[in-house]
Amino acid sequence: MLRRRCPLCSEDVAASAIRAYGRDYFDCPTCRLVFLAPPARLDADAERAHYLTHENDPHDPRYRAFLDRLALPLITHLVPGAQGLDFGSGPGPTLSLMLEERGFPTEIYDPFFAPNSSVLEKNYDFITATETIEHFCHPEKEFVRLDELLRPGGILGVMTEIFRDDKPFAQWHYPRDPTHVSFYREKTMQWIAQRFSYAVEMPRPNVVLFRKGA
Repeated sequence: MLRRRCPLCSEDVAASAIRAYGRDYFDCPTCRLVFLAPPARLDADAERAHYLTHENDPHDPRYRAFLDRLALPLITHLVPGAQGLDFGSGPGPTLSLMLEERGFPTEIYDPFFAPNSSVLEKNYDFITATETIEHFCHPEKEFVRLDELLRPGGILGVMTEIFRDDKPFAQWHYPRDPTHVSFYREKTMQWIAQRFSYAVEMPRPNVVLFRKGA
């Protein structure tokens, strides 16, 4: 039987019967992450080309309203002047501008479009990752890195579609995107919170705020 190590909790996972959009997926029974079989991942050039098809216009009020799903509940937890990092800012950074307009200076990082490694040598009061963590091929490694960048008492705010078992995975739209490789249930978010000793809340569907211990 084909087996893979879960990229989030490192448990040994047997191949499951999940297949969607011509690709195979594993379903971890421990942390409840669903992840794409590694041979089906796009290479870096194809992944970057796909991101360039996204239309993320910082002047688009609809896109700003979408990002406010995370920004509005996040800023209720921030003190004036809190400093942040938008991790996975994409080809058209927008959330960082919105937060700066509200008095929260925000650096950006993206491995394809803003690969400034110097911002990963600082610490932050908050970190945002909107429509980003589903692209993590190695989520355990990435969450460890985000935790190391976050100051004690800081907030990690993520936005991603949450997989709910009331609908078959193969009928869900989210895996249609070939750059989406990691899929999280609410139980997965609870597992992450326990792993890093975070307090966790979900103020809106698909929005999760993790607070690091002081």
